[in-house]
Amino acid sequence: MWFAPFSCVFKEAALMSEQSVREIEPPTIAAVILAAGLGKRMKSKKAKVLHEIRGVPMVLYVIHAAQQVAGRNVICVVGNQAEEVKRTVLARTRVLFALQKRQLGTAHAVLSAMPCLPKETEVVMILSGDVPLLSVATLRAMAADHLAFDRDLTLLGAEMEDPTGYGRILFDAHRNVTAVVEEADAGAREKQVKIINAGTYCVRRSFLDEALGDIRSDNAQGEFYLTDMIGIAYQRQRRVGVMIGKDASEVLGVNTPQDRRRVEAILEQEKRKSIDFTG
Repeated sequence: MWFAPFSCVFKEAALMSEQSVREIEPPTIAAVILAAGLGKRMKSKKAKVLHEIRGVPMVLYVIHAAQQVAGRNVICVVGNQAEEVKRTVLARTRVLFALQKRQLGTAHAVLSAMPCLPKETEVVMILSGDVPLLSVATLRAMAADHLAFDRDLTLLGAEMEDPTGYGRILFDAHRNVTAVVEEADAGAREKQVKIINAGTYCVRRSFLDEALGDIRSDNAQGEFYLTDMIGIAYQRQRRVGVMIGKDASEVLGVNTPQDRRRVEAILEQEKRKSIDFTG
């Protein structure tokens, strides 16, 4: 059995040349952004991914970062208020869209996007449309690490003092990644794990095709969890690794108005420039 070592990828990525990062170009990589959810906890009729962070709909932050890695090969999965999300995105940039007609879970959302992938795609980067702080540097480092170790699957993780609400990354005695357990399905011991799943992945396309066909909805939510592909990979002795980001704030998801204000405050504090789709 062979598994990629558990390690902090930022340390590994620092050893890689700038040239090797630049070589990661389309059509090798395509990005799938999950933006179809209802976002009930936002207490608003507006689609969650259209809520603004510093005047910009949050999904545009994710799209902009993904384009720096995947170029034109970016697919946005829409569902709730699909036409409004499309109009908002297309007013700023060009991406492909896939329609998830029914919200049956994250694996189902990715399955909806698979027919839109360019045929040359070898690696699929999967991101959440409600995680607007992910940096281009992190995504490039993750993609570079995934390719350097020739993995089937790479997860982005973070260590949080309070991991409540996030899926936990589980390891065996040899520090191999075994599974991700969602908060709703986690037992008392699993909830003590502080390494959380950021919901961002790099996946070999051939393995993704295989895993999506085997995911089932026998969980507390009755949904098709994309995270089940980690357990499938472990059972089939595939190459799996995890990247632990150095800045946990990058993986903060926006699920409530309080989350949105927190993320906006971080952007204000860091004084990040507004995203620019013309560059």
